[in-house]
Amino acid sequence: MDYSTLTLLISLSQLLSVGTAAPLSVEVGKMKIKVKWMAEQLVAKLNNFQVPAGWTLSQPADDVDGLSSIVVILDGYNSLISDSLNGVSQVKSEISSLGGYLQQWKKGHCNEQRPKPLVSGPLQELQSRKEYIHTVGIEAVMRVKEFLTLLLKNLDQLKTC
Repeated sequence: MDYSTLTLLISLSQLLSVGTAAPLSVEVGKMKIKVKWMAEQLVAKLNNFQVPAGWTLSQPADDVDGLSSIVVILDGYNSLISDSLNGVSQVKSEISSLGGYLQQWKKGHCNEQRPKPLVSGPLQELQSRKEYIHTVGIEAVMRVKEFLTLLLKNLDQLKTC
């Protein structure tokens, strides 16, 4: 095999490897754009949610650690938001849609299925106080807003299965 043939084969090999990887990159980009849009819409709605004056969050936000943890955290907070809170039904539906979209993406694009992450941090603490429905619901609204804001700053975590 002469030098020019070898060079051509190497170039073709590189072109093929780039060509086969590109569609996934495009899909990841589209997914990130959709998640960004959905999260921004949710944060805007959550900004309008009335929280009692002086209410603050004591613990730092939950970690954004890949698709699996994002889905678990969104589902966890969504389950803690009480339906009795004014104006949350649409927000709960949209949180569910975002979590469902990410879950479907994960199923279709993540080859290795990681075990379901354990719940820890602020979400775990809130889940342990479920008997205080109204208080926990308000804090869950604040926490999911905080988490979505953090997700918007860390969209690259969506690439991690």
